[in-house]
Formats: sequence, structure tokens, C-alpha cells
Amino acid sequence: MAYLDHAATTTVRPEALAAFSQHAALVGNPSSLHSAGRQSRRVIEESRESIAANLGVRPNDVVFTSGGTESDNLAIKGLYWRARVEDPSRTTLVVSPTEHHAVLDAVEWLIATQQASVVWIPVDSHGVVDLDWLAGYLAQNAPQVALVAVMWVNNETGVISPIETVAAICADYQVALHCDAVQAAAWLPGPGSWLSGPTSLAISGHKFGAPVGVGALILNGVTPEPLTHGGGQEIDVRSGTVATALIASMAAALAASFTGQQAQAARLKDLSAQLHDLLALAVPDVSLNAMSAPRLPTITSASFPGCKADSLLMLLDAANVACSAGSACTAGVPRPSHVLAAMGLDEQSATSSLRFSLGWDTSSADLAAVSAALPAAVQRSRQATNRRRASGRSQVHQ
Repeated sequence: MAYLDHAATTTVRPEALAAFSQHAALVGNPSSLHSAGRQSRRVIEESRESIAANLGVRPNDVVFTSGGTESDNLAIKGLYWRARVEDPSRTTLVVSPTEHHAVLDAVEWLIATQQASVVWIPVDSHGVVDLDWLAGYLAQNAPQVALVAVMWVNNETGVISPIETVAAICADYQVALHCDAVQAAAWLPGPGSWLSGPTSLAISGHKFGAPVGVGALILNGVTPEPLTHGGGQEIDVRSGTVATALIASMAAALAASFTGQQAQAARLKDLSAQLHDLLALAVPDVSLNAMSAPRLPTITSASFPGCKADSLLMLLDAANVACSAGSACTAGVPRPSHVLAAMGLDEQSATSSLRFSLGWDTSSADLAAVSAALPAAVQRSRQATNRRRASGRSQVHQ
């Protein structure tokens, strides 16, 4: 299969698989005091130090979780609760409308159950937040704001948000900023140089070569209220027995990602340009979304006029090409992507859009397979779409 859905989950790196296999074979709860437990604890702390060193943060800033969704929920809910404890009048959440559903659904839950309200940050046609609006809003309303949430790299378009500037604005008004950095990990900005501005950042191991089921919340001088209570692991922020083998694999995957990062980034940039050329050759009227904005080369959003994304996705799958229609967490839901809608795409363009995402093991052969499969898949999808429209018109006339 030509796998071009790395933004959903990427191939497990050999280094991560080796680390997982090594430590999964060992027994010992990291919270136990006997030698087996202390051995597991040593692996956890060495992994924490490795991840912190690669990201350029302090080891104590790294709280291990089950992945990006838990990290986002822990930040959004926990920081909201923390803000309310310190000042009950802080009930407003200021959020980008192009966030992942792990953030959006957590926000909606707070609105429904926790007396929160939300203000959506305007975005431009590329999905980039309006910095002037944000600064102006916080200048007038900062005392009522519990949290700002802006993701670093959009999971559907690859567009990079100006997080450093967003963080500076939030710092000026002493407002917490949570950043979903799930797609940014291992690509931005480079080993040992992560931004210190956001109050919290979420990462997920399976986006950069670890197995599914492990992630982290990076904290910067704040302790969110916990979602779970129990053994008090992870500085009382995230109780539960920590997954030694998964954490070791995530540390190994991140270290491998940062090894030769510049060369890998250059290779993926070349592959991305090849992909865009091949898409245009295979389907001349294809429209590439958000191409003029700063973006990661690993993610391409493309609209195919006259097609429906779900049918085109399945036709490509039948031709052994894997891609995505929007984010993986909303796959199969027959409505336009909220990201593309926020960017101002019309419904026809939004519902005909696919996401092609590259990873550390993507090759030119994968791109060639997409190019070979697309023309027939697009033709059949358009035919099916036209038949549905004709059938709908016929029923209306009847």
C-alpha cells in the first residue's frame, strides 16, 4: 500500500519498536520500591530527560499521558479549572475555530457543564489567527479570560500558526495559552529549541514514530487541575500507572526524529513539491488549499471538483492508496471539515477535499502510486456524484 496518511498515525520507527520490545519484556511497576520497580522508574526518568533535552524544556515540565487527546483535555479542562480556582470570574475561553476536536469538544463540554463561554478567534483564508484581533480582545477582556487555545500546526492543512507571537500577546496580558503541538513535534522548530512561551503544549508519540497510546503534556510554570485521581503519579496531574515500555519507545522515536532532522525536512520538502506536481498532472483542475501560508511540507490538502471526498477516498483505498478525508477522528462523518469551513471554502470544495500526509519513510514510489490511481478514481467519483445529483433532481420533479 502507498501510505499517505502519516498525519493520522505514522509508521513505528525501528528504534521505537526496539525500545518497546526491550522494556515490555521486563516486569516492575515504576511506583514500587523493590528493585524491579526502581528499574522501571529509572527507564521512565531517563526517557523524560531524553524527551526534555530534545525539546529544550525541563524534565519536570514533561507529564506523560496516553496521547494527544488526553493531553489536550487535561490542559483545556485542567487550566480552566485552575483559573476558576484563582479567580471565579475567569470563565471565557478564547479559541481558534480550526482546532482539533480534542480541543473543540473539551471546550464544548466546559460550556455545557462548567459555566464556561467561548469566543472564537477570527482566522484568514488560510486558517491563520488574527493577531491584531487577539491583542485587542485581550486588552479589553483579559481579566475574564481563563485560557487561549491555538494549535501550532493544523492537522488538516499543515498551516503553521505564529505561536511565538501568540504566546507573547498572551504573556502581555497574563493569560494562559494552550498549544496543540501534536503535528509540530519532531518537525518544529528543531531539537533543543522548543518555545517556552505557551503555558502548555500537547504531543502524541504515534505522530512521530512511537506506538499508539503514549503522549505528553509539556507544562511551563503551571499545574492544571487533574482529570483523574488515584496514585498521584506525574506530579499529581495524571494519576495512573505509567506505561514504561510505551514511554521508552516515545523517547526513542523522538530522538530518532531529531537525528538528521534538517536533511529529513529537505527530503520531505522535495517530496511535497513532487506530490503537488503529480496531483496537477493527474487532475489538472485540482485545487491545493492554503498553499501560500507558512506550512509543513508533510501535509497537503487538495480539493477535487465534482468529487465527494468519501467516495474518492474509498476508490483510492481500493487501488491500495491510503489518504484521509479531513482528520482521522471525524472520518466517515458526512459534513464539511470545520477547518476548511472556517477558512471560507464553499461546501463543494470542502466536501471534495482529501488530505495527503507524508512521513519519515515516505518514498517517491508512494507518490507515483497516487498519481497512477488518481485519474480513474476521480473519474468514477465524478460519475457517481453526477448520478446522485441527477437522481436527486428526478425525485424533486416527481
